[in-house]
Amino acid sequence: HVQLVESGGGSVQAGGSLSLSCGASGSIYGGACVGWFRQAPGKEREGVAAVRTGDGSTYYADSVKGRFTISQDNAVNTLYLQMNSLEPEDTAMYYCSAKRSASGSPLWFGGYSIWGQGTQVTVS
Repeated sequence: HVQLVESGGGSVQAGGSLSLSCGASGSIYGGACVGWFRQAPGKEREGVAAVRTGDGSTYYADSVKGRFTISQDNAVNTLYLQMNSLEPEDTAMYYCSAKRSASGSPLWFGGYSIWGQGTQVTVS
């Protein structure tokens, strides 16, 4: 049973950067997709960035394109999210997740079944 643990959140001023990490207790790369999602108070969880583990294709929400970069290190079962030019609208709890099905959009949270506990990102 794979467990995911996020780290790297914190508080930063607008325009700053943060790097999130997601460590897995086992390999999550036998699945179809891994990704980062976020949820702000009163809002629905939304996909931020995802990668198809089979071919390495990456997907980004329009709101973060050009600012966020998702990457993975298979050797250490770790997923990363580099966030630059942060905006107050990026404030949310960030979660990493994995799914074993290739169906559905990689950025749709409903298809994901393995979730971390989240890490808070606050941009002021």
